[in-house]
Amino acid sequence: MKMKKINITGLILFFNMLALGLTAQQKHAMSAKESVDYALKNSVQVKNALIGIQLQMQSNREITASAFPQIDGSVNFTDYLSIPTSLLPGEFFGQPAGTYLPIKFGLKYNSTYGLNIRQILFDGQVFVGLQARSASIKYAEQNVAVTQEQIKTNVYKVYYQLVVGQTQISLIDANIARAEKLLHDTKELFKNGFQEKLDVDKVNVTLSNLKTDRTRVQNQLQTGNLALKYLMGMPVKEELLLTDSLRDTDLKNNLLTDGSFKYEDRVQYQLQQTAARLGEFNVKRYKMSYYPALTLTGGYNRNAQRNKFNFLKTGEPWFTTSFFGIGLALPIFDGFAKDARIKQAKLQLQQTRNNIANLENSIDNDRETAKVQIGNALLNMDEQKKNMALSEQVYNQTKLKYEQGLGSNLEVTNAETDMITSQNNYFSAVYDAIIARINYLNAIGKL
Repeated sequence: MKMKKINITGLILFFNMLALGLTAQQKHAMSAKESVDYALKNSVQVKNALIGIQLQMQSNREITASAFPQIDGSVNFTDYLSIPTSLLPGEFFGQPAGTYLPIKFGLKYNSTYGLNIRQILFDGQVFVGLQARSASIKYAEQNVAVTQEQIKTNVYKVYYQLVVGQTQISLIDANIARAEKLLHDTKELFKNGFQEKLDVDKVNVTLSNLKTDRTRVQNQLQTGNLALKYLMGMPVKEELLLTDSLRDTDLKNNLLTDGSFKYEDRVQYQLQQTAARLGEFNVKRYKMSYYPALTLTGGYNRNAQRNKFNFLKTGEPWFTTSFFGIGLALPIFDGFAKDARIKQAKLQLQQTRNNIANLENSIDNDRETAKVQIGNALLNMDEQKKNMALSEQVYNQTKLKYEQGLGSNLEVTNAETDMITSQNNYFSAVYDAIIARINYLNAIGKL
């Protein structure tokens, strides 16, 4: 009986360990750069953009196929249940004019097999399509780059927003520790008759508000963490730990370095340039439709007719037909359809060129706006950092006076409120500086 109990206990432990192993979360400790790299490999948007390159490659293969010989094989078998009847003029056989004699030509079984070939010697539209293949692949690759840049920008913004929140949690914890210490001191003073019950209640309210703020920020961090994993293409069940810390000095590095900026530094601009190149090919393709198309055709066929089904029997006759020819298709009049296509392609090309001009203006606006925003954001961040340090100093001095009996509880509460407000203002300024930096680097194509 004792042995049986030990075995059951062992099985329970085994299955518990197995269950824990199956439900264990995979943990990822990542910096911002590592998070971006993960997103560029796993984001659905990036994966689909990469598939777009493969789709274009297959489309190019289809275009290339038009320039290769087109070879078709055929095998046909016909069983005439009723042999076709032809009418011959009666006068051929001594009959009165205007009469016809029904005569059946052919045999019951007919079979044919052979090969036919067609080769384009010249077709302007096909040749233009061949010329445009590399530009089409380039467009698909640049579309991937645009998607990657968007993913990179969003990952950086969400990542550092969470880093700011984590740092804010640390300061809230420090404030909670201060409030708990103040509450303890106030209770002791109340016991000894130096403070009122109202003073204890005020500190309790402050402590409760701090804990509520911590819960709120913690919930925001959890929600943001889920959003970041979704953006990165990481399964939401896995755990993501952020390893980067926040140093405001890092926000000032490598700024205002756009003296050698070119529009081509922006992948969106490169994409529009390639789109214009494809538009030029489109106009050229429709213009070439006015040119004649020259093709070479050839064929080799064998056929046989039998009254009995003996096509596989050796020695029976098969008749061969072979040929080759050159065909020239001359476009003469199509109701101005070609002219309409050319004009549509030209108008679409003009739209693309207008978009390029507008994009240049938009890029200039982005750069100048980003310069102003990053400058103001960094100045505000520095001011808020000084203000936060000053408010903490004021709080410590006020609390020291209170502990020495030279100040009131109200002064301490007011000083703590000012300190918390300055801390929140600082974190808001830091996040604004992060967003401004990312927008600036994005504007000059250096993200």
